[in-house]
Amino acid sequence: MNTLSSFIFLISAFLFLPSSPNSLQKLNHDAYKYKLIKKGLFESDDVLSIKLSGNLNELMNDRSEKSKYHDVVLSYTDEDSVEISIPLQAKTRGHFRKSVGNCSFPPLLLNFSKADSTIKIPSIFSKQHKLKLVMPCRGDEYVVREWLVYKLYNLVTPKSFKARLVKVELNNTKKKKISAPLYGILLEDEEQMAKRNKLALVNVKMMRPEDAEPDAFLIMAVFQYFIGNTDWSIQYMQNIKFLAKDSNSVCTPVPYDFDHAGLVDATYALPAEELEMTSIRERRYRGYCVTDMNQFKNVIELYNHHKNDFYDLYSNCPLLDAKYIKSTRQYFDDFYKTINNPKQLASEFKYPCDKNGTGNVIIKGLK
Repeated sequence: MNTLSSFIFLISAFLFLPSSPNSLQKLNHDAYKYKLIKKGLFESDDVLSIKLSGNLNELMNDRSEKSKYHDVVLSYTDEDSVEISIPLQAKTRGHFRKSVGNCSFPPLLLNFSKADSTIKIPSIFSKQHKLKLVMPCRGDEYVVREWLVYKLYNLVTPKSFKARLVKVELNNTKKKKISAPLYGILLEDEEQMAKRNKLALVNVKMMRPEDAEPDAFLIMAVFQYFIGNTDWSIQYMQNIKFLAKDSNSVCTPVPYDFDHAGLVDATYALPAEELEMTSIRERRYRGYCVTDMNQFKNVIELYNHHKNDFYDLYSNCPLLDAKYIKSTRQYFDDFYKTINNPKQLASEFKYPCDKNGTGNVIIKGLK
């Protein structure tokens, strides 16, 4: 339904409905619901301001392996300046960023499973089940940079997680203290991501990278090289989810968690020791051994096709400072020089074929 058709539909409904208060309330509700459905949670690049209220000290300090859910309230102001409050449950999640020694704030899992039954008005969180909320580890700027990496991969393939940048206000009701707004990232629910691509999530640990869908794997592995990320593995499903038609079909890997990428350049990020790398800014291709570079032809064409889109995404982002934009463009320049130079391409992408190198090291996860 286009905008004009929607407008005519609503006007017609208004003209022919009985003019009772209940009818008008129903019309307003339907019109409001239509507007929200049209512009869903992940259909906008506008920064969404939200507030989390509750005993947040208890929540944030619960960083054990078996962290529990805690009652919180998420609130935000909608497009009509109406404040909507949603009671839900939240718990800490993750591994590296969950550790007190690594990050100031742990990532959170927001559970909306009981929210729909208590909220009488539809919201942009309607129909959500569980959402990951990435919190700042050591600085807001790295959250913004990681969000942009998700946007980059959205340009490459729809088989990717959508992400929404949010400003989070923490209302610690126990201490009656409200924090200054912090940047965070809401990640699309993995089940919804799979459904959007008309596929299913599958769990196949210790699968060989060679057994993944070839084109999809190369697209993903080249992307990880492009952003300078080595914190992933197919075998242990380290920062990777799998999509497939069913459990007997070949899998498409979908990456997430990019804070250790060289493109993000977080001060706390280090490459795994076993990779013998000096910096996360150093690129290392971590696919499997491919000797025929012609197998990369379509992938290279794909990345060349999106070149201007990639550069524009960063150049036009008002949340980035000029220095970071400049360094990012240079980082992109190096990537494109490599993939469009046959000798450099072979040198970099044949690295997994070197039996004396670290190209076949399997990453189980950074601690």
